[in-house]
Amino acid sequence: MAESTLLDSNLLVAKALARAGVDRMFGVVGIPVTSLANRAVAMGIRFIAFHNEQSAGYAASAYGYLTGLPGILLTVSGPGCVHGLAGLSNAAVNGWPMVMISGSCDQKDFGRGDFQELDQIAAVKPFVKFSVKAKHITEIPNSVFSVIDHARSGRPGGCYLDIPSDVLHQTVTESEANKLLDDAESGRKIDSIRNVGNDEIAKAISLIRKAERPLIVFGKGAAIARVEGELKEFVEKTGIPFLPTPMGKGLLPDCHELAATAARSLAIGKCDVAVVVGARLNWLLHFGEPPKWSKDVKFILVDIDEGEIELRKPYLGLVGDAKRTLKVLNKEIKDDPFCLGRSHPWVEAITNKAKENVSRMEAQLAKDVVPFNFLTPMRIIRDAIIALGSPAPILVSEGANTMDVGRSVLVQMEPRTRLDAGTWGTMGVGLGYCIAAAVASPDRLVVAVEGDSGFGFSAMEVETLVRYQLAVVVIVFNNGGVYGGDRRNPEEITGPFKDDPAPTSFVPGAAYHVLIEAFGGKGYLVGTPDELKSALTESFSARKPAVINVTIDPYAGAESGRMQHKN
Repeated sequence: MAESTLLDSNLLVAKALARAGVDRMFGVVGIPVTSLANRAVAMGIRFIAFHNEQSAGYAASAYGYLTGLPGILLTVSGPGCVHGLAGLSNAAVNGWPMVMISGSCDQKDFGRGDFQELDQIAAVKPFVKFSVKAKHITEIPNSVFSVIDHARSGRPGGCYLDIPSDVLHQTVTESEANKLLDDAESGRKIDSIRNVGNDEIAKAISLIRKAERPLIVFGKGAAIARVEGELKEFVEKTGIPFLPTPMGKGLLPDCHELAATAARSLAIGKCDVAVVVGARLNWLLHFGEPPKWSKDVKFILVDIDEGEIELRKPYLGLVGDAKRTLKVLNKEIKDDPFCLGRSHPWVEAITNKAKENVSRMEAQLAKDVVPFNFLTPMRIIRDAIIALGSPAPILVSEGANTMDVGRSVLVQMEPRTRLDAGTWGTMGVGLGYCIAAAVASPDRLVVAVEGDSGFGFSAMEVETLVRYQLAVVVIVFNNGGVYGGDRRNPEEITGPFKDDPAPTSFVPGAAYHVLIEAFGGKGYLVGTPDELKSALTESFSARKPAVINVTIDPYAGAESGRMQHKN
């Protein structure tokens, strides 16, 4: 029977994805990929359908980060592919595994102005590690396995598979399909990850041992490598203070006695040796340069990408998997132990400065300011999240002031429980990230803390939350605009359109909570501490899609949050 049963490319793609371990897919269907989505569902792959490819792409990128498996984005041809580039580029810059699969126009009609015609291989080139066009049904299994394997190899990133419309309609017999799948699967080649040499390990240990003011820095590269166990051992064996980047928070609890986040300026300004694990010396870490860092600091950079080591030119580069490298470092330290101890002058300086700064912040947070500033509702949200215990919710955050204040106030106690604008500072990721988190970790509540501008990029996806009944609570800090409404100086309000709203202004008092109610979700409008506490208690307990619209003083924030110097 299998000799004569015909399978089309849609089913063959679905079979290949399933064999590769794919069980979730995000996207927007239409010509020519609707059948592909339906076939994937029939093969046991859950398809989450979005309203636009940007949000679906952000979801796929975040899913890759949260699970370590490539997030899959499915788009239609032409403009669908272009919209999907937002997710691909986000995956590329953040180093997250993702694969975008797009239909494309018939090959025989390319160059003649076919429906949604685009050279999609050329379009994705700046944003992918690897791309391939399946020009015949027989190429599909190899193509599927190749994009998935490339997305995960070395430093993870985005990959692209193009499937022309005519190929999607081609067929093979079931026996031919199975042979194609078997041959492709047996021929898969996964790049081996090099081990750090013994001499390099010895140099690193010697440098750390001799340091007077060492610091351990780690980022989301360490998070995706699942390095939290080894990192905890490394920190506690050596007694060295640590500093996470924003999305590295939670690999070790923010409340850990060696956490240097609250003493960041002192830690990076005075350290003499910095062990940087899975984090890049980019703008988030001030490029590792003065004046934020000492001109004499020696960096030990642990990174899976040799190109990153060559770019940054640290004092010592350890090229390899972070988890494996830290295991070796821990073994060497165990054989010849050393620990700074709580009374070490450097540890005392970091600890005292952190306590001083935390006390100052807590004094500000203790005040109930109404109309709300950013601190009062953030404190209430923090306390409500902490009260939930474990498993901790996954926190999604975007916005200028909202995200910046949240980084200082909200605490992460567990790994991979913070998703924000990331390395590229991408606004609009919020609802896509929420959906990815809820799909990846259905046992966890997802809490988004969003500025009203950031929320607006993807607000329509609240319908997606309701449709799939995802346990997501979206909290919108509503201050009436980008940074908080009209921030212009009087001399700027001139010209023929001076009576128009400011470029930063939105409709005052926008009823964002009503949006989700239109689809059957729960909305809350709050403006006082008691109202916010009540809304959080009810929505967290219900674990149903909800939007909490928090009215903020429009003058409470600062322009560009804490990035004024970039504007």
